[in-house]
Amino acid sequence: MDYGKTAPSVLEGVGGASNVESLGHCATRLRFVLRDASKADRAAVEAAPGVITVVESGGQFQVVIGNDVAKAYAEITRISGLGADKPRAQDGSASGSGSTGPAPRGNPLTRLVDVISSIFTPFLWTLAGAGLLKATIVLVTKLGLVAETSQEFTVLNAAGDGVFFFLPVLLAVTAAKRFGANQWTAMAIAGSLVYPAIGALNEAGVPVSFFGIPMVMVAYASSVIPVILAVYVQSFVERGLDKALPSSIRNFITPMLTILLMVPLTLLTIGPASDWAGQGASGLIGWLFGLSPAVAGAVLGGTWQIMVVFGIHWGLVPMMANDLAVQGHSLLYGPLVAASAAQGAAVLAVMLRTRSKSLKKLAGPAAVSSFLAGITEPAVYGVNLRLKKPFVYACIAGAVGGGIASAGGSASTAYIMPGLLSLSAYLEVGSFALQLAGVGVAVALSFGLTMALGFKDIPEDAAAEADGAARAEGPDEATDADATPERPAGEAFEVATPVEGRVVALTDVPDPVFSSGTLGDGAAVAPTSGEVHSPIDGTVVSVLPHAYGLRSPEGVEVLVHIGIDTVRLGGEHFTTAVRQGDHVRLGDPLGEVDLAAVEAAGYDTTTMVIVLDAAGTGVVRTTEHPEVEHSTVLLSLSPEHALTPVG
Repeated sequence: MDYGKTAPSVLEGVGGASNVESLGHCATRLRFVLRDASKADRAAVEAAPGVITVVESGGQFQVVIGNDVAKAYAEITRISGLGADKPRAQDGSASGSGSTGPAPRGNPLTRLVDVISSIFTPFLWTLAGAGLLKATIVLVTKLGLVAETSQEFTVLNAAGDGVFFFLPVLLAVTAAKRFGANQWTAMAIAGSLVYPAIGALNEAGVPVSFFGIPMVMVAYASSVIPVILAVYVQSFVERGLDKALPSSIRNFITPMLTILLMVPLTLLTIGPASDWAGQGASGLIGWLFGLSPAVAGAVLGGTWQIMVVFGIHWGLVPMMANDLAVQGHSLLYGPLVAASAAQGAAVLAVMLRTRSKSLKKLAGPAAVSSFLAGITEPAVYGVNLRLKKPFVYACIAGAVGGGIASAGGSASTAYIMPGLLSLSAYLEVGSFALQLAGVGVAVALSFGLTMALGFKDIPEDAAAEADGAARAEGPDEATDADATPERPAGEAFEVATPVEGRVVALTDVPDPVFSSGTLGDGAAVAPTSGEVHSPIDGTVVSVLPHAYGLRSPEGVEVLVHIGIDTVRLGGEHFTTAVRQGDHVRLGDPLGEVDLAAVEAAGYDTTTMVIVLDAAGTGVVRTTEHPEVEHSTVLLSLSPEHALTPVG
């Protein structure tokens, strides 16, 4: 399909780019939010090449494309500038070039964490890499390999410190996307805050005023809170100016007036207020650690990974950054290496104890990631949290080790990912010996508890492994875990259910795209468990938090779609265990969903299993049991369709 022809037809059919409030896509559909739904020509859109049908639901104009929806989305964003991060102003201009993203859901804390994570996530790895570089520079200077007075040190220090000095500029870009403000104007405002002459006014220590108004000067280099608040206010200023100004002058007068207003406003009010708030929060943390560093470290070390699971750890990131900017170190980092290493130790023990091939494959790389880089998501989501007990053991060990590490006032002097590779960032503040002792105790305790107390293994994987060993014909038999055995000629292709639950006829699904068979034939399951497993042997060709596309070696494409309209959750309550390109076997974990939370948010959790483009090929439901376990055969596909090799 030539989506170069599809895109302009669809765009014209929805009323043009100026009629689009926002555009996103899920596993099969382009999802438009239109300014004026009456301007859309549904018949014209459905007539566009590559369009299967149109569904208008929940305030969205949904254009069903099928498995290649990402290609159509990419072409529309290319020709229009639309997309989840590029909404248009009312006149079609790009003056509002940021994105408000999906509307935040949940309580105020949840919304705050969502905002913070969306602002920091795009350059998190850059911060982590620069933080690791800074920690390495500290190490080489301590070892005497580079003198702090040398020109080499100046260059290397600039390389590691530049991103932190100009952190307000980076935050301006991502905050503008989040709040729907103009990114370039936001960068201009942030650039004014770190302008050398402004910094000199702060360092001079003399009274400063602006047209007679006293100005409290603070240090804006490396700051976090002032620029985020400034860009938030900027978004409202721009929207007001866009409405008030005529289009003939709007494109250049709006940025001029916004900068003219926001720079003095930030320096006079937002900056000082946020600086006081930041210093207050930092002082509170220092007070808590002053009362009992060991207890404070134990609490944070034991709960850190729990906060990571729920995403609320992002609430501490601005506090860490503020501590680094104000005092050059952050006590919040003290217990975190122990907490991360404990997860790595638990997953290492799982790798040694489990009989599950899929867990062993996940556990090895996950352990390395947790230990060295402090990246625990693969360990937590892929292994420990799934097995539950190893996660608990690691949290207990993280509390013990974190308390020991913080007992000596250990703190990081750089923004880092808390792994062993970043330990040199702890050399300058507190007891480095206690930091090492805390990490060592956390690793030993987590590994020991997991090995000694054990966990409930995955019975279906263990049984499959035992069954495979029993059927082995000799040393020459292939043992590659990713290899898919040849299917005998004439044998029907079978698709299993990915979830446990109650089987539902596809025609009973309350979504016309699925129930009509437009995408393909299949069945649905009302799930009773949040674990999602692969229904076939094959390759993962697409991954969204709520949907997975898989392709078998014979070329059969299967869509697993969890819930109806759950794309609106933006991934909340979903975790994935696979990536695009991964090879999976029948029953391997694809991800998990918190069914209760999704239902509480008002969404149907019915899970669809669709054989794509299977109209007229003889897909039949093979199970007559209303209640099924995952990996139970659900669908059967006629051999003449299923056994046509691809490529």
